[in-house]
Amino acid sequence: MERAIIHLNIADFAVAVERNLDPRLRQRPLIIAPEGAARATVYDMSEEAYQAGVRKGMPLRRARRRCPDARLVPPHPPLYGQVMRALIRQAKPYSPLIEPGEADGHLFVDVTGTSRLFGPPVDVAWRLRRQAAADLDLTPIWAVGPNKLVAKVATRLVKPDGEYVVDAGEERAFLAPRPLVLVPGIEREDLIRLRDFNFSRAGQVAHLRREELQIPFGNRAGYLYDAVRGIDPSPVRALGARPPQIVRHHTFENDAHAPAALEGALYTLVEQAGRTLRNQRLAARRVSVRLGFSDGLVRVRQQGVRPATANDLVLFTRARTALYQAWHRRVRIRHLDLICDRLTYPPAQQALFPADRRARRRRTQLVAAMDAIRDRFGPAAIKVGRTLAA
Repeated sequence: MERAIIHLNIADFAVAVERNLDPRLRQRPLIIAPEGAARATVYDMSEEAYQAGVRKGMPLRRARRRCPDARLVPPHPPLYGQVMRALIRQAKPYSPLIEPGEADGHLFVDVTGTSRLFGPPVDVAWRLRRQAAADLDLTPIWAVGPNKLVAKVATRLVKPDGEYVVDAGEERAFLAPRPLVLVPGIEREDLIRLRDFNFSRAGQVAHLRREELQIPFGNRAGYLYDAVRGIDPSPVRALGARPPQIVRHHTFENDAHAPAALEGALYTLVEQAGRTLRNQRLAARRVSVRLGFSDGLVRVRQQGVRPATANDLVLFTRARTALYQAWHRRVRIRHLDLICDRLTYPPAQQALFPADRRARRRRTQLVAAMDAIRDRFGPAAIKVGRTLAA
């Protein structure tokens, strides 16, 4: 049976909700960020602020310089969550397979096989749009596609207002003229390497065989080969299903207390989790470290990862911070767990400064080279020095 996936997207979701609360905010640049915080970053921004160069996660001071006319509004996450729950309630009658984003206005709905009950998927999408407009005064973009990747690209094309339908069998032709930056899961380092070959469109890369992609991209070749052809077998998760996460566990033979041993074990777990993320073509937006002490006490600390990544070096930096936040006791440690969650497609946004781009590219090339060596000669063929102390 041909799949039918609806992707709903309320453009600039937090901005749209704030403008509904205060109509005076409409038709003017708007930045949503905490007020008064020394290191505040941008939570969301309006299209006007985006065109002025403001981006999510950008330091607020820099954003204000980019768009000095913007109105600043503090974020209200509980309100955004309330609106997301209302959107989900509207979609529930049509399918049990509803996968929402994290209060960001995105919603996948799998309506495969429901045409006899509710009509064609296009009709369901129109009903959901009309319900959101009538009940919430919000107008989602929507797209219908044979999988999540194609539906997501389609909504990106019609932002900030519109709809798009891609029929089964048209995936490759639909993606062929699209810029590579629109394809979910293609990372910034992939874009840099593809630009070196003068590739800027999905159709150009789709002419290459998997073996030809293997040479410059290593273990990324499989994902690139599928993505530019619109191949995406990933399911829409059932509503209420536990979000996916990568968990790795280590038990010390002798309860540990030395920082070198703990960091070595942690890096080993990071390598395992990072390899799994890369193989699943995902990136983590949060890492957590769980410490089990010899007296039975358990402590957990978390660190956000922005932008999301599957790179071992970046993940370890955040995981090590979480480790030392959790480790404030002199009691020895028996168990160490690493959890990577809030999984998403790797972001394709380019770093702002050339030095940042070079540093990220070096990190990516290093991890890719280590993956290639392990693929050929086995997991123990190459090790990072700090893991020898584990």
